[in-house]
Amino acid sequence: MMEIHVVAAADSPEFARLCWALRSSPVVGLDAEWKPNRTVRLHHQDTVGGGESAPAADLPARSFPNVSLLQIACRVRRRPSDPVVGDSPVFLVDLLSVPLVALWGPLRDMFESSSVIKLGFRFKQDLVYLSSTFSANGCDLGFDRVEPFMDITSIYHHLKNPTMGKKHPKDTKSLAAICKEVLNVSLSKELQCSDWSRRPLSEQQILYAAADAYYLLEIFDVFQQKIIAEGKSQPSPPGQKFIATVIEKEIISESSSNKLFTECCESSDMESDRKPRTSRRKEKKQSSGNAKHKEKLTCDGDWQGPPPWDVSFGGDGSPKFLCDVMIEGLAKHLRCVGIDAAIPFLRKPDPRQLLNQAYKEKRVLLTRDAKLLRYQYLVRNQVYKVKSSLKNDQLLEIIETFQLKISEEQLMSRCTKCNGNFIQKPLTIEEAIAASRGFQVIPDCLFDRNLEFWQCTDCKQLYWEGTQYRNAVEKFVAVCKLND
Repeated sequence: MMEIHVVAAADSPEFARLCWALRSSPVVGLDAEWKPNRTVRLHHQDTVGGGESAPAADLPARSFPNVSLLQIACRVRRRPSDPVVGDSPVFLVDLLSVPLVALWGPLRDMFESSSVIKLGFRFKQDLVYLSSTFSANGCDLGFDRVEPFMDITSIYHHLKNPTMGKKHPKDTKSLAAICKEVLNVSLSKELQCSDWSRRPLSEQQILYAAADAYYLLEIFDVFQQKIIAEGKSQPSPPGQKFIATVIEKEIISESSSNKLFTECCESSDMESDRKPRTSRRKEKKQSSGNAKHKEKLTCDGDWQGPPPWDVSFGGDGSPKFLCDVMIEGLAKHLRCVGIDAAIPFLRKPDPRQLLNQAYKEKRVLLTRDAKLLRYQYLVRNQVYKVKSSLKNDQLLEIIETFQLKISEEQLMSRCTKCNGNFIQKPLTIEEAIAASRGFQVIPDCLFDRNLEFWQCTDCKQLYWEGTQYRNAVEKFVAVCKLND
């Protein structure tokens, strides 16, 4: 009999029990539900409420549905003074009523805790949708790290055939099929596509949602008992020691951080004790191929599109970029050709701050740092790795990659200092002198010329069409190949 707690308010006893359980559980099972997004069907596979659906990476960022319900099943380690809660409570967190800001901290700590094993069934997409939901409600970028993580699919394949190593059959079974085969439990999936945003939830929906998370723990128990029976671990509560002795031996991550935005099944596959005999030439070839594959996973910055300003996805049609500190010179070049190009708020921002700024301002982050590409699943189609090293080449690369339309009328139409726009009407010499008083020095030689002055609406910097202006126009006409 499952012990179910519905968490609907941050000041409720259930929320307090949830926070306690997250701190006291060495193993948790995770699942999420959302309202089916029917509009995506025109271009993508069906998106259903939780578990088995099209990969989130295939969907435009603005089509991510809001997660309505988060299920957390906890295998708690109890003490005499702990709250009166069973050994395996399931918490159904109503994300439509619980303030996400209050939940974000405890949830993030659990996701990143090295002493808590996180279980899920194809949880990669759930995490992307969950991150999108939290970030849309003022919680930074949501969640970018879940470690250590074990996918139930990998556990199932190890239970069935531990000698297969990392090679899994192409036909992956559903959670219902795995529960039937491993636990002899019939798990109904009839309510998978129900409207999870409607309140109150029916009793059937509550039982369905709780079961999806609860049986992840039960399958993990079978796996743990198998490891113990094989003599690969001593019987002990599944905590830090169990992670060290079993997970690191049985579940080998492709990277030390085990980020969930890489392929979860690949990053948590079972390592076979027996390796097939292969020739050294073939083994060297495979090793080289694997190295190239890893490099492609982390360094492939080819633009996929569409950009966040695409009008078909709710954008305004105006290209906007954010250049990190490594290529601030490119930001000035983009401004010179009339493109909105911002720089980070902070001098030394971390990846979360950079991506947060790009997400909120609907910009494409331009970078030379391949490490930032690891986070691009959080802000889909908003990170691009610049390949060229010289500023002029970088500018041409961005123009061609994003198919920007540059005209001579656009040149020198933005403030190169702060990225602001100019006032619509030029200033007279008298107005320019008044505007510059105590702020900017205008050379005396300009007073006898019939010049037009322009002022930035943001930083109030003054510009005029002198020799530097004409030289800059000629330069960018050539760089952008406007006369070709």
